[in-house]
Amino acid sequence: MTIRVLVADDQALFREALTTLLEVQPGIEVVGEAGDGEEAVRRGAELRPDVVLMDLRMPVLDGIAATARLRDEQPDVRVLALTTFDDDEDVFAAIRAGAVGYLLKDVSGARLVEALVAAERGESVLQPSVAAKLVARVARLPEDAAPAEHPLSDREIDVVRLLAEGRSNREIAGALFLAEGTVKNLVTSVLSKLDVRDRTQAALRARDLGIL
Repeated sequence: MTIRVLVADDQALFREALTTLLEVQPGIEVVGEAGDGEEAVRRGAELRPDVVLMDLRMPVLDGIAATARLRDEQPDVRVLALTTFDDDEDVFAAIRAGAVGYLLKDVSGARLVEALVAAERGESVLQPSVAAKLVARVARLPEDAAPAEHPLSDREIDVVRLLAEGRSNREIAGALFLAEGTVKNLVTSVLSKLDVRDRTQAALRARDLGIL
C-alpha cells in the first residue's frame, strides 16, 4: 500500500529537499506541498493524504492550529509534526491539537520513513527527547483525589503504560511476551475504550483517569 504524504513547511528549499528524499522511497508518494498552515488544511481537503508532515511555525496559520483543524475537519488524516523546536509548550500543544507524532528536522531519512509508516497505522511516533518530555510532564500533573473508574483490563493497562513510553507495537510485544498481532488488537481496544484517536492521546487520557 502506498502512503500518500502532504509536506507542509514555509521553507521552499526544505520542502523540495524533503519531497525529493521521500519520492525515491518505495511505498511513499508525495501528493502535494503547502507553504503555510491555511494552505495545508485546504490542500488536505483537496488531496486527502494519509499523513501530513507539519512544520509548527508557519505564517498565516501555524502548524498547531492547522493540526487542530485537520483533526476536526479531516479526522482520517494523520499529522506528524516535523520541526526544529522541541520546547515543552510546542510538544504538548501539538499533541493536544491531534498530532500522532513529533519529530525534529535532524531525524534520519530512514527514521522518517519508519515514522510515516507508523503514523499511517495510527501509532504514536515520538523522538526520544520528546518522549522524555511527555513522560516528565505527565508525571508532574496533579493527582486526582480519587481516580475515576476506567474500562481497561489488566493487560490493556500494561499496554497503555508502555504506550506512554512511546513504545512501538513490536517493542510492546517483546516486553509483554505477546504476539505483535495481539498487541495491535489490544491497542485498538484501548483506543476504543478510552474514546481517543491515537496512542499519545490514549496515554494522556489514561493519566487523567489515574491509570498511570
